Amino acid sequence: MKKFLNEFKTFAIRGNMLDMAIGIIVGGAFTALVTSIVTNIAMPLIGVLIGIDLTAIEITLPRLYGDIDEPNILAVGLFLDNLLTFIIVAFTVFMFVRTVNKFRNKQEETADAPPEPTVDQQLLTEIRDILQDKKFER
Repeated sequence: MKKFLNEFKTFAIRGNMLDMAIGIIVGGAFTALVTSIVTNIAMPLIGVLIGIDLTAIEITLPRLYGDIDEPNILAVGLFLDNLLTFIIVAFTVFMFVRTVNKFRNKQEETADAPPEPTVDQQLLTEIRDILQDKKFER
């Protein structure tokens, strides 16, 4: 049990939990921002362009049984609102991950490339090659 607690402590101190918590908080705030943009700006603009308030589109389904006063409603407009929000969030996350991957690939390429030899190393290589050529000429 003590080993498990030490392992958890190492995991928590390493920053993984803190990074994850920050990501969740920022992600929640970002989603709220995108939802607000879609609901309060994009959907009204689309509605003006089309001439219909998309969020008000509803399909009322008939009741098949009982005398319940509440109708069955398919909120198609709200679904479109949520779909647009999802597409914007997914696209933004895709662009972020794509940018991070490009940065990582660039770092890996520069890390894999051997460093350029110094002037001294180039001269020593030339001297070695000349000596090897003379050795084979004999």
